[in-house]
Amino acid sequence: LDANHRNIASPSSSIGLIYNTMGEYQKALSYCTTAHEIFQTSLSSNHPLLATSYSNIGSVYQNLKNYPEAISSYKRALEIGQSALPPAHPDLAVYKHNLESISKNESK
Repeated sequence: LDANHRNIASPSSSIGLIYNTMGEYQKALSYCTTAHEIFQTSLSSNHPLLATSYSNIGSVYQNLKNYPEAISSYKRALEIGQSALPPAHPDLAVYKHNLESISKNESK
């Protein structure tokens, strides 16, 4: 497969999440960004996987304490989720929670 093939995006995202959990935030950001770029070129602009990708990147930025980038990513995830998912979808609750939690962290 080509390095930018859509089938590479989900595994790359998963590896990024593993690195994020391990505290290897720069590696996490690299993998999550690669996945995100692939999703952006291979999916519609309001695809739920793109929302998940923004949320994953937001999580890494939050761990890096880059709150403006995290907030931007979380807001975009919520915007896409609200247009692509049913109102009671659990991912929407996650995206809203992420924004609320970072607002609390940023005010500390």
